[in-house]
Amino acid sequence: MTSHLPSPALASRRLVRVVIATSFVSCLEIFNFTAFGLFAGWIGGQIFPSTNSMSSLLMAVGTFGVGFLFRPLGSIVIGAYADRSGRRAAMTLTIWLMAAGTAAIAACPTYSQVGIVAPVIMLLSRLVQGLAAGGEVGSAASYVMEASPFGRRNYLVSWQLVGQASSAILGASLGVVMSSSLSAANLAAWGWRVPFLIGLLIVPFGFYVRRRLPDDMVGRASPNRKLVPLAELSRSHGKTLALATLMIAGRTIPAYAIAFYMPSYLTHVMHWPAIAGFLASVVFGLVFMLFAPLTGLLADRLQNRKPLLLFAAGATTLLIFPVFHIITHAHDLTTVLAGVALISVFVAPLSSVGSVLVLESFPVQVRASGFSISYAFGVALFGGTVQLIITSLIKWTGNPMAAAWYAAPACLVSFIALLFFPERDREMAMKTH
Repeated sequence: MTSHLPSPALASRRLVRVVIATSFVSCLEIFNFTAFGLFAGWIGGQIFPSTNSMSSLLMAVGTFGVGFLFRPLGSIVIGAYADRSGRRAAMTLTIWLMAAGTAAIAACPTYSQVGIVAPVIMLLSRLVQGLAAGGEVGSAASYVMEASPFGRRNYLVSWQLVGQASSAILGASLGVVMSSSLSAANLAAWGWRVPFLIGLLIVPFGFYVRRRLPDDMVGRASPNRKLVPLAELSRSHGKTLALATLMIAGRTIPAYAIAFYMPSYLTHVMHWPAIAGFLASVVFGLVFMLFAPLTGLLADRLQNRKPLLLFAAGATTLLIFPVFHIITHAHDLTTVLAGVALISVFVAPLSSVGSVLVLESFPVQVRASGFSISYAFGVALFGGTVQLIITSLIKWTGNPMAAAWYAAPACLVSFIALLFFPERDREMAMKTH
């Protein structure tokens, strides 16, 4: 009898193709979505002009946060589409949505050219990007997990998070190059548009690699075509959904406060050169990219993963205050980067291993929706507001340490949610692979 099972070499090549098609395209999608945060200080001056630079920054980071408000809607609509029509179809849809929003930002006229129309265009562009980002993460993560052998889930899913971390490095590296090669006037006038123009590469590259993927690696995502994922999640998985949403705080607040807000924070609050903030974002991304796969490998060998995650969540909570104290009192860039790297080490497992913990908690017919919704709502509540809240606190108090006053308690809430989150028995999780 001829076996229909793929050879180990063929199966390995398929997994590599899956990782590339999800991780690196997710990198471009999240890069397009988060580049706004990296360049918020310069966007604010052109699109939201004010006599007070902190007011311009506040309006810009507020617009950055608005994009997160539509991530939950994208997670509900596109997550349900992924559970009904397949993960690949949903991932293709997010590419086109993200490209549309990014193109509009890159071409957006300034306030001096069209007045109030400029902020409106920027706002609508962020809403479209939010829809795309809300559906991308859950669809891609579900696809990777379902394509992975059970004993390699944590490691292979970690590469999806590596792709997201790469987006911070890509954006920050561009910031380093542009802030070094362009004058401050040119960076403010037109340099901030360059990352969004580069981000449009997502269309040819993303569409090419994702259309070559099999429609499903495990069969149709939902055998019940009449199932309404949101209703099923609310009815049978409400507690899991709520805890998973709260758990996002411990990973997304440090990530967005350090990886994406640091260029604006160090430049416009601490008055460091622009290159310092971008280098901080690069360091965060590099450390994250190293430790996410390493902790994924470790988690695949552990019978229980929650102790690893609880240690990382506890360490993150305790380190927020000391790290921001270091950043606000440092006299050299090396010290600042060391503090950033320290936080990054513990955020990595919360993102990679934590994602698999949540994915395994939902059955396949609502997995993309469950993960997408918990992630999108968590990121909207905690990541999308972190820049606005921190900037407001600093403006109100005049104290740069106000960033830690918000971040530390929020991370503690995430730790408590993780404490109560159920970890599925490994044998049961294997049966639902």
